[in-house]
Amino acid sequence: MAGAIASRMSFSSLKRKQPKTFTVRIVTMDAEMEFSCEVKWKGKDLFDLVCRTLGLRETWFFGLQYTIKDTVAWLKMDKKVLDHDVPTEEPVTFHFLAKFYPENAEEELVQEITQHLFFLQVKKQILDEKIYCPPEASVLLASYAVQAKYGDYDPSVHKRGFLAQEELLPKRVINLYQMTPEMWEERITAWYAEHRGRARDEAEMEYLKIAQDLEMYGVNYFAIKNKKGTELLLGVDALGLHIYDPENRLTPKISFPWNEIRNISYSDKEFTIKPLDKKIDVFKFNSSKLRVNKLILQLCIGNHDLFMRRRKADSLEVQQMKAQAREEKARKQMERQRLAREKQMREEAERTRDELERRLLQLKEEATMANEALMRSEETADLLAEKAQITEEEAKLLAQKAAEAEQEMQRIKATAIRTEEEKRLMEQKVLEAEMLALKMAEESERRAKEADQLKQDLQEARESERRAKQKLLEITSKSSYTLAVSGSRASLIQFPSAGRVQEE
Repeated sequence: MAGAIASRMSFSSLKRKQPKTFTVRIVTMDAEMEFSCEVKWKGKDLFDLVCRTLGLRETWFFGLQYTIKDTVAWLKMDKKVLDHDVPTEEPVTFHFLAKFYPENAEEELVQEITQHLFFLQVKKQILDEKIYCPPEASVLLASYAVQAKYGDYDPSVHKRGFLAQEELLPKRVINLYQMTPEMWEERITAWYAEHRGRARDEAEMEYLKIAQDLEMYGVNYFAIKNKKGTELLLGVDALGLHIYDPENRLTPKISFPWNEIRNISYSDKEFTIKPLDKKIDVFKFNSSKLRVNKLILQLCIGNHDLFMRRRKADSLEVQQMKAQAREEKARKQMERQRLAREKQMREEAERTRDELERRLLQLKEEATMANEALMRSEETADLLAEKAQITEEEAKLLAQKAAEAEQEMQRIKATAIRTEEEKRLMEQKVLEAEMLALKMAEESERRAKEADQLKQDLQEARESERRAKQKLLEITSKSSYTLAVSGSRASLIQFPSAGRVQEE
């Protein structure tokens, strides 16, 4: 029983010690995360947890944003999370976004994750038309976005229509021209093909280098009124404060660079900007919402601090990050070069294999043609031999008939007929027999010549057959050598035998 009481006391003590928590959802530009946050946590505790989870060290650019009563606000680092005017229902949602923008993205953004988050945020602002971008620049930026997502352009992979589901251009630009989606894709792909060899981080940095030159890049706009009650826009960015006409957010009417401002004071709803040059009038303005005034003050302080920080020597932490970034960049460059060499060697091996296969196919065709020519030569030789034999037999038969005719003539001459008529008839028969014998002799001679010619043709046919066999033997030898080379560079290819060739 005592053990049971001790156990209950221990459990009750443990239960009392467990901190109260609430669920927080963090939305980044490409992911969502949920954390269990202690009630006593301040904004810095939650912010540091998110940064550690993302592996982000350049924390000074970012913040946790939330919306209250249609007004944007940022989580304060030194204030408890639940002391902010955040919604009470869980999970409490914050957006992890860039709060301050660099003057020069290439020099200031060190980590790849920092570059990637800025790229995604600026890209969304351009597509949502919060940053004005001319049509030609929009197409170029779209091509870098495609390079960052798809890598190098490959016509066999990136066929027509592969960008059909991608949102790459602001709707204002698309509606400005009477062009089909296919025509826009063709223009973007033409630029995309020229970015070959750029890695994702390089393509994203090129995107930011172009975007940072746009007039509305990194500017936070607020509706204000001057002392006369004229409605104006206040722009706060990395370089200073700018006053705009509400109808023109691109060109400021007046600017106050941070290094030319002596003081910014805030009292209730009124701001006062005092320039260093005392000859320049003090500029006063006010805003109707207290929350907006607090946000303006936060952005002024943060941008001014970063402005001054950029003009000092880098801290030890930044120097270490830059050194690590250089080493990482060099390592990735070497890795890309190695992969490029391997790809080139693989392509060369494939080309060599294709050439060997083509050569082997050509040798097969030549061997087939030589084999067919040899078979035709053998058939021709057999026909000529048969014809020569027939001609020779015919010549022998004609010679035999000529001999018989000669014998008949001799017999007729031997049996002389006394009467003149018989003599005349006999002379006529003798003459006919002589003519027949002469004709038989001529025919025999012609047949003999024809037999000699056929023998000569047979000899030539056999010579052609011998040359065909020699050529087939040479082709077979070449094929064997080609197969040996192909085995060392590519896959083994079986070469069919040329078949048996019989010589008469």
